Amino acid sequence: MRLTQLRSFHAVASTGSFTRAAQSLHVSQPTVTTQVGQLEDLYQVELFHRAGRRILPTEMGQRLLHLSRQIFSLEAEALQLLRESGELRTGHLRVAAVGPAQVTAMLAAFHQNYPGVKVSVSTGNSQDVLDRLADYSADVGVLAQVASDKRFVSVPYSDHPVVIFCSSRHRFAKRRSIRIAELAGEKLILRELGSTTRKAIELALKNAGIESDVAMEVGSREIIREAVAQNLGVAAVSEVEFVPGPGLHAVRLEDAQVRTYVHMVCLAERRDMRIVRAFFGVVGKES
Repeated sequence: MRLTQLRSFHAVASTGSFTRAAQSLHVSQPTVTTQVGQLEDLYQVELFHRAGRRILPTEMGQRLLHLSRQIFSLEAEALQLLRESGELRTGHLRVAAVGPAQVTAMLAAFHQNYPGVKVSVSTGNSQDVLDRLADYSADVGVLAQVASDKRFVSVPYSDHPVVIFCSSRHRFAKRRSIRIAELAGEKLILRELGSTTRKAIELALKNAGIESDVAMEVGSREIIREAVAQNLGVAAVSEVEFVPGPGLHAVRLEDAQVRTYVHMVCLAERRDMRIVRAFFGVVGKES
């Protein structure tokens, strides 16, 4: 197998198109098609399903893509090490985060120190972030908590109180704070199981002897906001993530310490990668 063949395969699998793969590699489309075909013929495997214009990796193609991501990630790291002897002047930092609120200040601090480094951000739930780190499609992650897993290094960044927000028509709407006992009997609109905010508020309710009444379980922050605005229930959110808007009101919990936490995470094996070390160094000073 030649590296050029694997590179062509990786480009097609990543872009979903022979044309876009050729453009990204600065070669002709026939060249890419030939190199992928040679790889399939050499090992008598099918790497892509070709259905009209749609190009989808087969099961074997997906497994090979997982390996090629590691190979070309390491190649990029080697090139970066060879090209740069001092401070980071160029490069690409890929960040995976559970939400924009947690990561915005971090990116501002990093950009101020390394304006020449391109930054791209993807968002998802905590498992999505860990998956992106594990398959080398992200360099650093920003999430609320990390399970005990030796593959990852986690550094605390900040913590924030959880607030309850409700409709402007709700009985809490003219209050600045409430006692946690006042949530008894309230319809709760919460994120999916596994959400750290949900875990925090449900634990606080349990400790207060209050049974949770989950009226809706929603995986979208936007849908939760709309449901609350329609007075279908109240929701819990980290204070830093609450965005004021028409028809919404937030109140603090005056007698319960309910908090969420933000951590910076990376693969342990990549902790000493220069761009990762730079991110942790800069952002750590801001916490």
